[in-house]
Amino acid sequence: MAEDGYLLLRGLIDREKVKQARATILHYMHEQNVLTPDAPILEGVMPRGGRGAKMKRIAYHEDVLAVIQATELFDFFAAYFGEPALTFDYKWLRAVGNEQYTGAHYDFVYMGRGSGNLHTVWIPLGDTTVDHGTLAVCKGSHNLSSFARIRDTYGRMDVDRDGIDGWFTKDPMEIVEKFGGEWQTSEFFMGDVILFGMHTMHASTTNLTNRFRLSCDVRFQPASDPADERWVAGGPGHTVHGIKDLIPMEKARAQWGLPAG
Repeated sequence: MAEDGYLLLRGLIDREKVKQARATILHYMHEQNVLTPDAPILEGVMPRGGRGAKMKRIAYHEDVLAVIQATELFDFFAAYFGEPALTFDYKWLRAVGNEQYTGAHYDFVYMGRGSGNLHTVWIPLGDTTVDHGTLAVCKGSHNLSSFARIRDTYGRMDVDRDGIDGWFTKDPMEIVEKFGGEWQTSEFFMGDVILFGMHTMHASTTNLTNRFRLSCDVRFQPASDPADERWVAGGPGHTVHGIKDLIPMEKARAQWGLPAG
């Protein structure tokens, strides 16, 4: 973690629990009429020109919580932190469709008001190939000197306080071309997790398939640390969603003296 900025843990969570959570989510999506009706439900096929599902309700189903709040995660982080762990109440459950992706960003800009030892855990809810939309991390982006200016400007931003777009760029290769580091990704299997800190640049590959990619982002921190109030105890979440006049990242980068995208 200290050297690369992330840890990939194979098979940390019981695979059968992940399979059950996946089935529960896909049956919910089937009920929401967002899957191709004549394809097997468990394949999660997205109809051409289809829409996404509202995932917040199903994120708190007991089958899903058995994975995203798994005992294995709490046990790992208790050992990692040397004290009991706390996880945010809010869960970022995602069904990523065809041609969708996540741009490169630091998580600090979305949830940096609490613990300085907050970690993201990305949990694939299905066996996931690179062309299905895997998480990718930029190795070294958390500590390389070439990223210092990014960490000191963009990396101290708060999307709600500052009203600035959250993604640093939609083009991950721009990162390594201008600032260095190395993008790394992998095929993931049910039970695998990858975890990283708030200043590890990450993104996702594009989903080039006709199947939804199911995954969930959860956060863990030492229980004794203060927590970002937006994401615990019924906090409000983001306050800038739906606002059309957010400051574009290109403008913010110019103000910070960072090369344009």
